[in-house]
Amino acid sequence: MAPAYTQSYVSGGRDLWSRPRLTSPEDAVAAVWQALGEVLDPEIPISLTELGLIYGVEFREAVVRIELTFTATACPCMDFIREDLRDRLLQESWIDGVEIHEVWSPPWTNDRITQEGRDKLRSLGIGVG
Repeated sequence: MAPAYTQSYVSGGRDLWSRPRLTSPEDAVAAVWQALGEVLDPEIPISLTELGLIYGVEFREAVVRIELTFTATACPCMDFIREDLRDRLLQESWIDGVEIHEVWSPPWTNDRITQEGRDKLRSLGIGVG
């Protein structure tokens, strides 16, 4: 079932002449998830995947499509997060482009935070319900 509301941002690709594209890994989606696990929230040292902000990942013809949400519709870090996602994924030579689609339904809640994310938040003195 498609999300009730999305907003799309097509983020540019790499300079395809600067280096050859390597063959994508056998499980490209898993490799993308692993790379996304390295992208931290700009305000706290917790990954976007641990916070549960990534709703979905697709990989087709060297382009990654990310379904991303935010903790609030007025999140001041939206642009930073989109840029960090794009920059990290384009470090992979087998990725030529990144499409980021904002998803607002279902809304993010702290139930989406992984156990590892909860543990990290608690270690920073941030309570998680």
